[in-house]
Amino acid sequence: MTSPTDAPLPAAWPDGVPRDVDVPDEPLTATLERTAREHPDRIAVDFLGRTTTWSEIADQAARGAAVLRDLGVGPGDRVALVLPNCTTHLVAFWAVLRLGAVVVEHNPTYTADELAHQLADSGATVAVVWEQAVPRVLEARDRTALQHVVAVDLSADLRAVARLALSLPVPSARRTRAAMRGPVPADVPHWHRLVRAARPLDASVPGPASGDVALLQYTGGTTGTPKGAVLLHRNLLANAIQGQAWTKARPGTEVVYAVLPFFHAFGLTLCLTYATRIAATLVVLPSFDPVRVLAAQKRRPGTFLPAVPPMLDRLAAAAEESGADLTSFRYAISGAMALPRATAERWERVTQGLVIEGYGMTETSPVALGNPMTADRRPGALGLPFPSTRVRVVDQEDPTREVAPGERGELLISGPQVFAGYWNRPEETAHQLLPDGWLRTGDVVQVEEDGFVVLVDRMKEMIVTGGFKVYPSQVEDHLRGMPGVQDVAVVGEPAGDLGESVVAAVVLDEGATGVDLAAVRAWCETRLARYALPRRLVVMTELPRSQVGKVLRRVVRETVLRRHG
Repeated sequence: MTSPTDAPLPAAWPDGVPRDVDVPDEPLTATLERTAREHPDRIAVDFLGRTTTWSEIADQAARGAAVLRDLGVGPGDRVALVLPNCTTHLVAFWAVLRLGAVVVEHNPTYTADELAHQLADSGATVAVVWEQAVPRVLEARDRTALQHVVAVDLSADLRAVARLALSLPVPSARRTRAAMRGPVPADVPHWHRLVRAARPLDASVPGPASGDVALLQYTGGTTGTPKGAVLLHRNLLANAIQGQAWTKARPGTEVVYAVLPFFHAFGLTLCLTYATRIAATLVVLPSFDPVRVLAAQKRRPGTFLPAVPPMLDRLAAAAEESGADLTSFRYAISGAMALPRATAERWERVTQGLVIEGYGMTETSPVALGNPMTADRRPGALGLPFPSTRVRVVDQEDPTREVAPGERGELLISGPQVFAGYWNRPEETAHQLLPDGWLRTGDVVQVEEDGFVVLVDRMKEMIVTGGFKVYPSQVEDHLRGMPGVQDVAVVGEPAGDLGESVVAAVVLDEGATGVDLAAVRAWCETRLARYALPRRLVVMTELPRSQVGKVLRRVVRETVLRRHG
């Protein structure tokens, strides 16, 4: 086997990018400390017009750490963050890490059942929760180890005048207030009140080490069962350093638009840890809304936009329609799903900048490959290995055997950003991480002569829709309990810029009525995230199965596509 250090430099390697980077033996928290010290007055966050400097972020994080310590949080304890993008999310993330505790990120729109599984699995004892998600977390609480729930009023991160406007007795104010706030029981404390009353954590309190666990990021991996990817301080620090080397970003110069959610691995690194390392100004939005993005762009023009392709397409379309100026964006980084050529061409036409594709997994913190940040980028290719990252292409059935150059095989990755394994899942860790540290990705690729890696197919059966992963078995398991449904198979079908959409192929009980798409979606809404809901329903007389009784999803998908055509 080729060792990581023996791999030759790809022929297409970009000028000015080091093949390897030095990752210092320090915790990720040193990144915030350095940025706050060297760029104290630079605006760190612009949240819907309210600005916070890097020194203020560091001060609030120190106060937040004191609050969490008073709640009993210590080194190694897990703290759940159930928050949309906001200034508080940034502060709470750094506060948890300062104590040597572990951040556990959660989608704040998850159902109580989805939250219960993740909270119980991580063993989180404290949760910092957006007010609208508080009822769902409290509903799940008895199934978890949670001892404290702290509520976050999203409107408290707004400018004073904007907060005041929310109290006006007009429909627009009521709608905005309803979108930001939610009912909270009297015995649930509020984050902002606690932080305001706290003194900063004393500097003498020991912090984490580079080898400590920093983050549990839940992912389906290759099986669909949500499990926590264990990311160490050095994993996250390495990926931020790799990103800076690849982009050649100069500290204190970039304006990064944080439209990707921090609770997603892509958004967490590009819009939080990497952005902190380069002392960027983060324009933070609680959710993606082209109108809000364009309004913010007038106020604070962006230079760098990490996004998934549907976001780029919608934003470019909105700019074309309104005449908004997006030419300040030099780069957009596209990931999580394939970038359609039409979307890339539209974005580059509107911005006169470049859109750069990358590839990664939660298990690689998450970026592992990227296209050059130049006109040499290659639309449709995953790109080249990041600095200090090596790849191998192996036989899909035997990961110890490399395939011949140019042949297709499973992509393996090695580098300092590769995770430490899955939380409390040694068997799945052993399957994913080979004994020599190489990570199995489950993706079939081929490497071209100049070193570019091109995706051929997915070994996984997951569906990627709008950048989110949907695992068929989870949707199927829920639908099997629906009255009138005898059997079900869930597959993906092409859906333009969304990547794929979820299709449910069902066999109905004899005489069943009322099982239509609306009913199926209503049934699924009680347990599944919105992006996982079926967009089409196909009724079949039986599902094709193998000799051992396994549903042949490939055949189901072919049938679905034929019926759609």
